[in-house]
Amino acid sequence: MTRISRTFGNTMKKEAVPAVSADVIFASTSSRFPSYRIGSNNQIIDAKENPKVLSMKEVVARETALLLEQQQRLSVRDLASKFEKGLAAAAKLSEEAKLREAASLEKHVLLKKLRDALESLKGRVAGRNKDDIVEAIAMVEALAVQLTQREGELIQEKAEVKKLANFLKQASQDAKKLVDEERAFARAEIENARAAVQRVEEALQEHEKMSRATGKQDLEELMKEVQEARRIIMLHQPSKVMDMEHELCALRIQLAEKSKRSLLLQKELARSKGVKDNLSNLYELDGAETLGSYLRIKPCSDIAPELSKCSIQWYRVSSEGGKKELISGGCKSVYAPEPFDVGRSLQAEIIYDGQLIKLTTTGAIDPAAGLGNYVEALVRKHDVEFNVIVTQMNGVDQPSESIHVLHVGKMRMKLRKGKTAIAKEYYSSAMQLCGVRGGGNTAAQALFWLAKKGFSVVLAFESERDRNAAIMLARRFAFDCNIILAGPDDRTSLET
Repeated sequence: MTRISRTFGNTMKKEAVPAVSADVIFASTSSRFPSYRIGSNNQIIDAKENPKVLSMKEVVARETALLLEQQQRLSVRDLASKFEKGLAAAAKLSEEAKLREAASLEKHVLLKKLRDALESLKGRVAGRNKDDIVEAIAMVEALAVQLTQREGELIQEKAEVKKLANFLKQASQDAKKLVDEERAFARAEIENARAAVQRVEEALQEHEKMSRATGKQDLEELMKEVQEARRIIMLHQPSKVMDMEHELCALRIQLAEKSKRSLLLQKELARSKGVKDNLSNLYELDGAETLGSYLRIKPCSDIAPELSKCSIQWYRVSSEGGKKELISGGCKSVYAPEPFDVGRSLQAEIIYDGQLIKLTTTGAIDPAAGLGNYVEALVRKHDVEFNVIVTQMNGVDQPSESIHVLHVGKMRMKLRKGKTAIAKEYYSSAMQLCGVRGGGNTAAQALFWLAKKGFSVVLAFESERDRNAAIMLARRFAFDCNIILAGPDDRTSLET
């Protein structure tokens, strides 16, 4: 009986295993037999499977998802380029599928030959070696089954790749068509724009030619017309303006004379009516009853007592209800109306030896002509300057008559001499501003300003108009700051 040695692999002759056919070609990556292991249900498991390698189905699905995601945000040109790249990738995948199909066919041939060789070897050995050969044959058959399953998956992937390639090809054609349409539309728009530009250039050239031809003639005619217009303006306009000014001046003089005559007639009429108290005929009010002038108490009888021996007090009398308001500081024989007095009557009470004499204006104080428009024009400025002379400071007469500048601003008032500021105060409830209540013939051009407690000045302006404008402007700005700017005791009468 022949004994079989366990070192079968070393003692078996090479001639016992027939050589593999020469027409079988192993790939470079398959030069050695892969390491497989049998799992449950006789399934072959690759022990060295690389988890990073994706299958063809997963690659196709991922590329399709990326293309569909980018389709909405790509331009037409970029979309066509992407579709062309996708088509090339699909073609490449198809080629790879063909190569895998050929490799799969080669694997089937190799497995068949390997199985035949194992079957041939099975009949020549016995014992444990035979069992190993049977196990190897089972592994080869399981590997053939798994290879068949993969071939089915490969066929399905091939169909999907073909479908994707057709879709990409159709999308590429559509994209090219859309690009061609957009390109044709853009070319048409460019041609239309070029034609429009050419027409405009031709029109401009024609207009320039016509302008050159008629420009000199038109310019000469225009120069003649301008010269003629200037000659007419120089000849006629100055004379018309001068005539209007002379006529306006004459009308003003006539109106002043008639107003004065009317005032005298009203006074004579009051005298002729008679008064119970004969003392009322001893004095009268002399002067124009308008803003910018002054009123003087004038004796009209030889028996009238001297005004220096009398007590005098001026009042404002409201036109409605006859309410009488005392004018603080108005205790001189001369009083210059201020803007508060416009629209009200003035009354002077003279007390001599216990007897009272009342003198009242014939009507309400009239506003100055054009003063309102002048003030409205000054309101638009942020700061208005007036040239003044300081006649009194804190009740003391000032001998110097140097020019000072009074600034009336929207937030404050300032008095300066040159670059030196004498007073600079914001509007406040402690500030007072009013016309001078007394002072002779210059009272209509002077105002009293109490800048702060302990500092007051009397300022003389260049004209009555500037004095009244400064008072109205300062009160206007102070009112915008929620402050009532008035003279002594005037604020109380205004609030009531």
